[in-house]
Amino acid sequence: MFNSVNNPFGQKIESAISAGQEHKQHQHDQQKEEEKKYLANEDKDEVQISGQPSLSEEDVLELTKNYIEKLKYENADNEKAIVKLDKFLEKFNAKTFLKNNPSLTYSEFYIVMYNETSKLIN
Repeated sequence: MFNSVNNPFGQKIESAISAGQEHKQHQHDQQKEEEKKYLANEDKDEVQISGQPSLSEEDVLELTKNYIEKLKYENADNEKAIVKLDKFLEKFNAKTFLKNNPSLTYSEFYIVMYNETSKLIN
């Protein structure tokens, strides 16, 4: 940008633009480091939907039985679906279910259970 015509004394001149770019780059690097630290600490926190407590095995069993009974009532005219739902309830294991879905809350239960049983009805 500067040449000997603009700089008759032959001194090295750095433009304000390059110094500003270096400052911005340094700030950007610092911000990235702070974000990395924040994200590393954030992974340790668990957030639950609406702050509800996690379900116990007894809760899962009771909710599952109620959910299956409701589905059987809604699909009373579909004998195949009722048979499949009965088999699902017989084979259902609350420990395995909670192991596959840790820290499950009431609202999350219905989402997971819908995904588990939707294929049985259709």
